[in-house]
Order: sequence, then structure tokens, then C-alpha cells
Amino acid sequence: MNRPVIEPFRRPACPYCAGHRGITYDTVVGEPVRAVAPGRVLYAGSVAGTRYVVVRHADGRRATYGRLLSAAVAEGQWIAIGTPVGWAGATLHLGLRDGDDYLDPAPLLGVLRGVARLVPLGTATPRSGRPARLMCPAGGVGGVPSPLR
Repeated sequence: MNRPVIEPFRRPACPYCAGHRGITYDTVVGEPVRAVAPGRVLYAGSVAGTRYVVVRHADGRRATYGRLLSAAVAEGQWIAIGTPVGWAGATLHLGLRDGDDYLDPAPLLGVLRGVARLVPLGTATPRSGRPARLMCPAGGVGGVPSPLR
């Protein structure tokens, strides 16, 4: 099930500047959190009392699932897309890093697809086209396929 985003990604202006280095979702405590892409679990444990799972993908980027109630995977484990990585706490933080750079994880979740339309010139009244839709990388259609489904 898709959950609402309560705080979107906001790229910081510098490595130490304010920003939001991921996406935070509202959740139902205890619902499964699933891998957004396949990869190997680099870390599954707690940092300062907050539980995290970090997965390295084939392209070298690392997805971080934070604020978990508990983890369902172990370090070194290979996981497929959709594999439960843990169970949600009150919120879920999904982050994405490439080396030391924080990236917006939203493109990992879906691709915005629209329909090209020709716009008439002159006095003709343009008609509105169909709105763009998010397409799941696996081929599904609909809203952003969050890690909470």
C-alpha cells in the first residue's frame, strides 16, 4: 500500500547545510517495508537508537531505510526488489547515496510519463490533455510505488 509523503527530498546547498536527505513517509506501525531495488545488505542495525537497513545496488548506489521497528534481513544477504527489509515504525525515511552525494530517491520509485500534445497556434482554444502518470520501473501504472506496499 502506498503511504503519504510527509517530507520530500530537499538537496542541501552544501555538505553541512540544512536540507532533507531523503523522503519521509507516514506509515502504519508494523507494516512491511520492501526493497525498492535488488542489492546486497551492507548494514542492518541501530545507530543512536534508530534502526536502519542499507542496501548497495548493482550501480553502486546505496538505499537507506531508516526508523524501522525491526529488520527482516541480515548483513551480506542478497535481496530482490520487493523483498521485505523490515517493519515500519511511526515513519519511514528512505535515502539514496552515490558515494558521499545524497540523491533524490523518487526516480528509483517510478518514472513520470506523459502524452505529447501539439498546441494550436492562433485563436483556437487549446484542449487540456491527459495528466502525466507515474509508471513503476517494473511496468505498473499508478501512484509512486513506495517501499510500503
